[in-house]
Parts: sequence; structure tokens; C-alpha cells
Amino acid sequence: MVPLKEKDGPIVKNLLAAGCCARCVLRFCCIGVPSAYRQSYEDTVKELHDFIREAENNQSQDATVPEHTENPPSKKIRLDTTEADSHFEGDTAMVPVSDEPDKKTADSEVCVVCLGVLQEFCDRAHATKISDAVKTENYQFDTLVLSVSLPAQLSVREHSCWLHIKKEVREKSMCLNKDDVIQVKEAFKWIMQGLISKEMGGKPVVTKSSFEIGVGFTHPETDGDCHFLASTCSDCFRPTKNKQSVFTRMAVIKALEKISDDKFLKKFPCPPSKPTSKCIAQDVQCLHVSVFVAGRYNKFSRALPQTPWLIDGERRMESSVEELIAAPLLSSFRADGFNFSSSGREDVDVRTLGNGRPFALELLNPHRARFNKAEIRQLQETINGSSDKIRVRDLQIVTREAMGHMKEGEEDKTKSYTALIWTRKAIEKEDITFIDNIKELKIAQKTPLRVLHRRPLAVRERVIHTMSTRFLDTHHFHLELRTQAGTYIKEFVHGDFGRTKPNLCELLEAETDILELDVESVDVDWPPAIPE
Repeated sequence: MVPLKEKDGPIVKNLLAAGCCARCVLRFCCIGVPSAYRQSYEDTVKELHDFIREAENNQSQDATVPEHTENPPSKKIRLDTTEADSHFEGDTAMVPVSDEPDKKTADSEVCVVCLGVLQEFCDRAHATKISDAVKTENYQFDTLVLSVSLPAQLSVREHSCWLHIKKEVREKSMCLNKDDVIQVKEAFKWIMQGLISKEMGGKPVVTKSSFEIGVGFTHPETDGDCHFLASTCSDCFRPTKNKQSVFTRMAVIKALEKISDDKFLKKFPCPPSKPTSKCIAQDVQCLHVSVFVAGRYNKFSRALPQTPWLIDGERRMESSVEELIAAPLLSSFRADGFNFSSSGREDVDVRTLGNGRPFALELLNPHRARFNKAEIRQLQETINGSSDKIRVRDLQIVTREAMGHMKEGEEDKTKSYTALIWTRKAIEKEDITFIDNIKELKIAQKTPLRVLHRRPLAVRERVIHTMSTRFLDTHHFHLELRTQAGTYIKEFVHGDFGRTKPNLCELLEAETDILELDVESVDVDWPPAIPE
């Protein structure tokens, strides 16, 4: 039963005559009872016509007056006057209504406001189409959110209809305002959420979930409805990077808030013109929130970049650390893509040993999201068995918030290295022992020449906390360093043409270079260690 009141009668008649569908009539009468929208469309149409007939019968009885009383003005005259006035700009044109509203207007024609969304797409058949599209994608989920994308011009048409009944509302002293009108999206969800839930095997449609299905509509015939707003409120429509059109729903709403009623009525018909076609339903879009997988990796190869190595669009190495880790995860989570991040990075010719380097993968739109500990361990073994160039440990699913721990105080962390050093002049063990006593050495490093093409020119101050040496022969020794994160070790050794000061060449008063470098530890206490 539609909970309409006597005061709603004139609004119902005018909206039906203007070409509004039955459910849009309920919206403009501010009916906030979801069950009123869920009943069949045909029943709603019938109830509205019954309501009008009853209201008119009551009005006829109230209008009965004694013979000596002067007759009230003719209704026909009032309607004719309204019709004549409807062509004036700057005011709302009330559409004349007959005593028996044409049932066809609300029943079969495309609604002038929702453009058919609440007529043609709010039934079990459409819920089945949505459900079938979701099932085809084979997502793993327990609950879902239903999102709805509507053409921006619906807001313009709704504003026009509001102005159309605004005068009636004002004359009846109704305490209504445009914000009280039920939104098309809300009405659509009230009708469809339960139907979709049933089609999905009872899985609840909720307001917050990790899985979302998006239902969208377009209406090419009326795309031009918004265009007049660009000339009257140009500041509301600015090109944005990811939007195909400047006429977004939010931009249109902002413009409608700024434009005066008079100016709107001069530019747009009130009530809106009747469309000849209904909205077109777009493909159902499914999206699962990202899943984050973290761990630590060792890199044993001196010919493996951390990320794909491309120069001028050409690949230089056949694989990379991130690809070797990501491939099994992408396959198992059935994700559309990934983003890789880590606590720092090593050069292609540098190994990462010890307890490894922390990393995290954001898996985009995973179709499967739940894995138990045993399955994650199996994934880790799959990664480790795929190549002898890397090894992964402590693999685990983490939250987006936990990802921040990897980057927290990154430059305050310490890293340990072992370098194989070459000297041009011959040395003895005694020539390098003084290095062992150097503590908290402050150095200034200009952006190295080898990375200047991708990083801004700057001078970075870093600290080498400790160093120790191990003599090998007259031209070689091992140098172990514990440094502040972000220190360029190679440049500290050879000086980078004086761009790093002080450097090992200056300390030894001899030309030196680095032949091999290993990362021994990255002192970031994340992710939590998992016992083997």
C-alpha cells in the first residue's frame, strides 16, 4: 500500500500528467518507505490512479455548496489560464490534467525524469541478468555492495520537475524541500538489493563490503540536457584527467546549486521534454578490493634487476625479482594486476643476502582473496621452486595500513653491506686497518651520475656508522659497512668524480673501485617473521 496523504493529490496529478513514472511520483512525494517501491510497478500505477479518483471524489463532495452560495470558479477556466501562462519564461508551468489521468502516461511511456531506470530495470529479470554476469566472473565473496551510476542529465531533469511542483508545494504550505526527494539511486537499490541477493544465493547486499558490483546506465538521446549549464556556470565544468566528459554528476549538481530558478527556466523546459527511448544498461562491473601480500626476498643473481629493466622501450633482462614473485601470486589470487614495493632497492649486479629485503605486493581486483596459512606456505614454496635466482620467506597477507610500516622512518633505518674493493696501488694489511676505527662518518653525496636521469639533483647527507676490513691480497680487500639507509655505497668507494665527499679514495689516498657488492641485512622489523 502506497502511504500517500490527501495533500499529495495535486502533486501526483501534475507529475503523472508531466510524464513521470509511478515510482518517480512516489519519490517527489517524499515516500521514504522502501516497501512502497518494491511492489510491482503495475500495482503502484493502479494505486496512484485509485488515490487520485478517491481524492477527486472527496473534493467533489467538499465542493457541494447551498443554492444561495455563489458558485466557485470553474475548474476548466483555471486550467485554461494555467495552460496559457505556461509559455511564460521564469515561472513553473503546471501541466493541465484531466479528471481521469491517462494511465498510459505512467504505465508505458518512458519517464521524463528517471528515463526508464525505475520502470524497465527494477524487476527480477534484470536482477537475474546482473547475477548471471557476476557469476560468470567467478569471484569469491560473502557480501557485496551494489553501486549505481546514472546519467548526469537525470539531475537536470529532476531539478526541472522539482521546479514544476515547487509552486504547488508552496501554495499548499507543505514543509517539503528538494533534499527530501528520494534519490533515484536509493529507490533503485531499495527495489533491487533484495532481488539480487536472492539471485546470488542469499548473499547479503550491504553498505560496506570488500566486493562491489557496479550497475550503470546511459541515455545518448538526452546527453545534451546538461550543456546549457556550461555557459551559465562555466567554473563548475573543468576538464579532469580520468573523465571522458566534463559533465560529471557532481559537476552538474554543483551547477544546479548555483543557477537561479529564473535562469534555469529560461534555458530548460519545465517539465522536461518526453524522451522517445529508455536508458541503456551498461555491462555489469565487478571489483574486489586489493589484497596485500608481504614478505622478504633474497636475490642471489648478479644479473637480475629488481623491476623490469627497459631502455628506450626495449627489455634488457629476461626477468626481474618482482616478476618472479608476482607470477604465482597473480595466478593463485586470479588478480588483474599488481603493484610492487620494497624497502629500498639493489642494483642489478648486487645480491641481497641475510634475512632478505622486505617487500609487498598489492594484488588488484583479485577474484580469490581468502587463503589459509598452509596455502600461503605452499605459494611461498611455489615461488622458491620457480627459480634459483631468488628466495622468499615470511610470506603473509597483510592489511593496507600495515604496509606503512615498511616505509616508516626509512632513512633512519640501517643497512649492512659487504663490498669487494680493488686498489690501483699495492697495499699491505696495515694500510687499511685504520678504517676499522672510523665511526659515524658523515658524508655528503650529490645525486650520482648513474641515476641523475631519474632522480633530482640534490646533496644528501648520510652517515656510515661502522666499517671493518678483511685483507685479501695486495690489490683487494673486503669492506663491511653498516650505514644509514639511502647511502650510495658504490659512490662512497670510488668517489663518483668527487661528487661524494669524503670517499674511500680520499681516506686511502689511492684510487679504488668496487668489484662486487652484497646487501647483508635491511634492518626493518617488518613483516613479522614466520617460523620455518
